Amino acid sequence: MKLAIGGDHVGQLLKPEIINYLEDLGHEVKDYGPYTTERTDYPKYAEKVGTEVANGNFDGGILICGTGVGISIAANKVKGIRAVVCSEPYSAKLSKEHNNTNILAFGSRVVGLDLAKMIVKEWLDAEFEGGRHGNRVNMIEDIECRYIGD
Repeated sequence: MKLAIGGDHVGQLLKPEIINYLEDLGHEVKDYGPYTTERTDYPKYAEKVGTEVANGNFDGGILICGTGVGISIAANKVKGIRAVVCSEPYSAKLSKEHNNTNILAFGSRVVGLDLAKMIVKEWLDAEFEGGRHGNRVNMIEDIECRYIGD
């Protein structure tokens, strides 16, 4: 897979390890920053990754901040993005199978490296099931179009 990754200064503590893990798994990864632990604002990185994923330039994205909450909220403001924040693997897996999520977010202050790898692996290995779940994703997209526009 081709993946975009980003975060904030707190996420930078875990992001290089996740990039290495993704590359070891054979994925192509582009890092959208930040590249230091100097304080920064997560919405700009969420928007960069979200836009790239929504435009089809990447198969998915990963975002890391302190909790994963703020950065996932920001990413979900990009039309076409279904970002999920997960702190355990089961929800990551089901988010892809049932909700066709295209961005995974988590917090470096919430999960350690080994748990983050498990979350990422379950999300990457999962496949969207379609069917009744496809109908629900379409309903989500309809809501998005009503409020954001075509």
